[in-house]
Formats: sequence, structure tokens, C-alpha cells
Amino acid sequence: MASILIADDEPRISGFIDKGLRAAGFATRVAATGPDALRLALTDEFDLMVLDINLPGLDGFHVLAELRGSGSRLPVIMLTARVELHDTIAGFEGGADDYLGKPFRFDELLARIRVRMRTEAAPAAAPELVHGDLRLDIRTRRARVGDHDVELSAREFALAETLIRNADQVLSREQLLSRVWGYDFDPGSNVVDVYIGYLRQKLGAERIETVRGVGYRLTS
Repeated sequence: MASILIADDEPRISGFIDKGLRAAGFATRVAATGPDALRLALTDEFDLMVLDINLPGLDGFHVLAELRGSGSRLPVIMLTARVELHDTIAGFEGGADDYLGKPFRFDELLARIRVRMRTEAAPAAAPELVHGDLRLDIRTRRARVGDHDVELSAREFALAETLIRNADQVLSREQLLSRVWGYDFDPGSNVVDVYIGYLRQKLGAERIETVRGVGYRLTS
């Protein structure tokens, strides 16, 4: 039975999630403070964490930073009322796997949890992806262009990985949102364009082609 850590200081919300997840067949544990959430997340007893940002003692961004800094790859879905683009990007840059705004529908949260659990259970991919002079090491999450190492955030690496796996194919913004962010993001958001800009700065502007009205393509 998969076990999920719920980190939220609002009893009404944590109780609602706890009850729903138990009914769906998950084991659960609730943490009401940031320090408790971090301590429990580091025990390796859980398969996923639902993490609120506004936690007492240590906010969700700091919990996530400490967790990733320890080397933990525990899947994290951030659940918060802070849904501005800069907050969303900060969550993904910090290593969040998904980001859901409040108010939310439980069925949507459950669907995202199941998608993330399937992703974690997927077979291991090839250790290295190569396209021209661009190399991505899947195991170490490192990127290299020619003779130079390039530091990418977790979300930038995931976007680069998706592009290189579909090299020379045009991918729409919707496809990139689905494959990189794992769900149908707000179609009005420009988060894909923002991250494409980041990759162009780090990998070379000429490497990623804009196909006007369609999407983006990694070129040779």
C-alpha cells in the first residue's frame, strides 16, 4: 500500500485530503508544521508528499529545499493558495513535481497523485541522451554542451529531456505542459515560453526553434 505524507496546517483541509486518500486505498500521515513535515519526509517511509507552502515553523519552499538538498527524490505535489506565476516557477525550480492551487477538487488531486505514482514506477530509461553536441545524463541529471557542463534546474532538465527525446519534431505548448509538468496546466499561462527562454540562454538560442502558431522543436 502506497503511503502519502500530507503537510498542511489547516485541519479542515488536511482532514479532507486524509479521508479521501484513505478511501482511495492509500496509507496517510498528516504533518501540521514545516519541521514535522521535513522530519517525516526524510524517513523514507513515504511514496509521495502533498505539501502546503504556508506552514508554520518552516514554509513549504524551505521544506522542499531542505528535502532536495538532502538528495531525496520523494515526489512532491505542492498544494497552495499561492498560484501566481512566480510562485509556481519557484516551486518547480525548487524541485516540486506538481503544483495545484487552492481551492481544488479532490478528484483532480487524486488523479495527479496517481499519475505521479505511475511515473515513479516506470522502467528506467536509457542512461544518456545525445543530440548533436548536447548530452543529458539521466542518472546524474547533468547536461553537457560540447566540452562544457551546463547547470539546469529540475524543470529545465525535464523540458530538455522531452525535447531531445522528440528531436526534430514540433511539440505544442500543450504537449510540453502535459509531458513536463504532468498535467494540463492553465492554458493562459506562459510557463512553457519562460522555460524555453531559460533553455535557450543555457543551451544556445539557435538550438530550439519556434514554429509560429504551433510550438517548439529541438534542431540539429
